[in-house]
Amino acid sequence: MAQLLDIIKETNKSAAQILREFVEAEKLLWPLAAANYIGLEKVEEKSFQFEEFEFRAQFNPERMRSSVAEVDKKSIAARKCFLCNENRPAEQDAVAFGDQFLILVNPFPIFKTHFTVTCNSHIDQRFIPNVQSLLELARAMEGFTVFYNGPECGASAPDHLHFQAGENGFMPIGEEFNRLKSTARKLYSGAETQVWAFDNYLRKMISVETSSLDEGLRTIGIYYAHFQAMQAEKIEPMMNALCSFSEGKWTIHLFPRKAHRPTHFYEEGEKQILISPGSVDFGGVFILPRREDFDKITKEDIVDILEQVCIDQSTFMELTEKIWYDLNWM
Repeated sequence: MAQLLDIIKETNKSAAQILREFVEAEKLLWPLAAANYIGLEKVEEKSFQFEEFEFRAQFNPERMRSSVAEVDKKSIAARKCFLCNENRPAEQDAVAFGDQFLILVNPFPIFKTHFTVTCNSHIDQRFIPNVQSLLELARAMEGFTVFYNGPECGASAPDHLHFQAGENGFMPIGEEFNRLKSTARKLYSGAETQVWAFDNYLRKMISVETSSLDEGLRTIGIYYAHFQAMQAEKIEPMMNALCSFSEGKWTIHLFPRKAHRPTHFYEEGEKQILISPGSVDFGGVFILPRREDFDKITKEDIVDILEQVCIDQSTFMELTEKIWYDLNWM
């Protein structure tokens, strides 16, 4: 099986070009993927403008399976793991990344080029033991944002380690971060690394820019250790992450949270909105698989949903003050 880094070296093509060609090749061989990527042309979007940023809502009925996935132990035990190699469709080809990961075309896309990056071993979804792989993958897949959904934070297969990736520019967060970081609360500024806390962005966000893999890992490790202590009852603190690499540096967005799904998900009738926020939603695009939810969702709903699933300001201040201290004094 071809390795992504070998293909880049041998063809002198960019990762973005290679991976776009991979999607096109899969669409020729895999009717399900072809139909769903064509279906993206009919996906509807609308925008909600806030004072300095926007959220978009996307009506995407093919994402129903992911949005309503049962992730309790009993439900997981009752189904075959759809990310294990032996259970994948025969038409689903792969590009290898190292010995541990395979890059697969996601047959239920949100992005025009959407990948699931699966571990070759059936091991649980965990962030900190695999965060170096996340950063290395983002560097290799320059032009794409690689993201991680925690086991209680949008992952539809919490029993099988995986990332996802989609082309840069799809989520509003990319442009907004570059514009808003000058007014965010600075937690650290060094020669190779800068860290910010975003208090007034609807979601709580800690952002890292770094040209150093080691400093990036150290910063993430500090964040994780303090947040884990604040959610000691959890196997893993509730979080999502977005990571991209461009012009020699990583941009990492970390989203600490307190709930898997908002109350809207469990309501009945008109009050129900089927949304299970993951990294793409935190990136600024709410994915809604039902027409009625897309039609009725409001700015007020977006504010309420994020308020319910994100940690509150006092908890965020406690977390970021501890991070500030460790980054500047330890």
